[in-house]
Amino acid sequence: MSSQWVDVAGAGEVSEQPLALFENGVAFIVVRCGDSVYAVDNMCTHDGETFGEAQVEDCQVICPRHGAHFCLKTGAALTPPAYEAVRTYPAREENGRVLVELPG
Repeated sequence: MSSQWVDVAGAGEVSEQPLALFENGVAFIVVRCGDSVYAVDNMCTHDGETFGEAQVEDCQVICPRHGAHFCLKTGAALTPPAYEAVRTYPAREENGRVLVELPG
C-alpha cells in the first residue's frame, strides 16, 4: 500500500488539544506533546468515541467517554476498558507546517 505526506495544518494550529482532521479518507487527530507532533486515528478502540474533546496528559490521549488512555507515540492502549491500540501515523513539522503520512 502506498502512502503520501499530506500537509494538514499550520504548526501554530497544533496544540495539546486534539485537532480532528479528515484527509485521504482517514479520520485522525494531530496533537503536540513537547517538541513533537503525533497523529492517531480519531476513534477509541473500546467503543468508537471520537477524540475531538479528549484530554491529553503525558503524551497520552484520554477517551472522553470511559477514560481509556492511549500512548500518542505508539498507539498502545494503556488502561482499560480499551485493550486494542489505535493506529498511528508518522507526523512531522516542516517549514511551519504539520505533515502526516497517510495511506494513499
